[in-house]
This record gives sequence, C-alpha cells and structure tokens, in this order.
Amino acid sequence: MDRAEVGRRIEHTLLRPDATRADVERTLADAIAWGCHGVCVQPYWVRALRDAPLPVVSIAGFPFGAAVPAHKAAGAARAVEDGASEIDIVLNLGALKSGDAAAVAADVRAVRRAIPGKTLKVILETGLLTRAETEQAARICMGEGADFLKTCTGYGPRGATVEDVELLRAFGPVKASAGIRTFDQAAALVAAGAARLGTSGTAAILR
Repeated sequence: MDRAEVGRRIEHTLLRPDATRADVERTLADAIAWGCHGVCVQPYWVRALRDAPLPVVSIAGFPFGAAVPAHKAAGAARAVEDGASEIDIVLNLGALKSGDAAAVAADVRAVRRAIPGKTLKVILETGLLTRAETEQAARICMGEGADFLKTCTGYGPRGATVEDVELLRAFGPVKASAGIRTFDQAAALVAAGAARLGTSGTAAILR
C-alpha cells in the first residue's frame, strides 16, 4: 500500500476552534495537493469552500452528540445548503447508555431526512462504548440510513484502532478517525477495512 492510496481515503480535517480563513484555505490547498478525498471543516467555514474541487465535509452535534435531534438536523441541513456534501454527526451516547434505542434511532433518522442524497456518517465514540454497545449502535445507525460508521471524535478517551475497524466493517463502511498520526497507523487501519480516514495529521502521514 502506497501513500497515494492512503491519501485518496483521507478527509483532511481542520476543526480547531481558533482556525482562521487562511488556515481553512491552506487546508483545502494541501488536500488538493496531496490527493485527499476531501476536507472536513467547522460549519462556519463551509461557505468559504463552496467552490472547492473536492468534497467538503462538515459536522453537526459535535463533539458530544447531546444536541436534540431537531438541532442536529437543522445544523446538518444548513451545512448542506452552504455547500457541504457530507455530514458527520455524533451518536447520542447518553441515550444509548440509558437503554433508549428508540431515541438513538430517532436522532439519526432526523438528520438522514434533513439531508437526502448527501453522505451521512455517524460517530460512535468507540472508546466510551462496550463491544455490545458498539454493535447495537452500528445496527441502529445503518438501519436508519447512515452511509458510514465513524470511530471517534478526537475528544474521547482514545482514537481509532484496528479492532474498531474490524468490528464495525461487519455492519457497514467505516471512517476511522482520531489519533492517526503516522503512515503505518493509517495503512493498518485501511488494511483492516477502513474506507475513509479522518485526520489533521495528513502531512506527517503522506510525506
């Protein structure tokens, strides 16, 4: 596996709260130069990348997943209106751990309905879930129309692991994200079955 193959799977990510317009524009330029799949930015910056020649990914209900469904759905819809073609949301972890599967499903369903035809990824925050909870969450998300299962936000107790990817790929396409800093890490996650990688460490991985 070479760097170009890994690069094609990367969503080059810039979610820092202090990122400036110049940072966002540089992130896009780097993603293009490195042959990345796309760029992932905060909703505020989506409109600035409206004419980007590659997919713009944004977020809703990030990073904790505790926003009410209507707010997640509205945020996702606005990001799409501004130019995003892919949306990453965070699972309602509290509802899942409370045993309220219906609420978890309703949360994903609301966003799915708000962005028809666009790519929806649901972040499970695997570092906070048991294996049984991860499997339950994966089934719910894919059942409600998610296109990808994503591992982590980068705000949880750990990042993506090979074990996460191997578990989730049985349910649907996987985006491995958080803590990916080296080419060897990235290549191992792809080899395990990750279709996408989310990272801000693209330079270190591909150079």
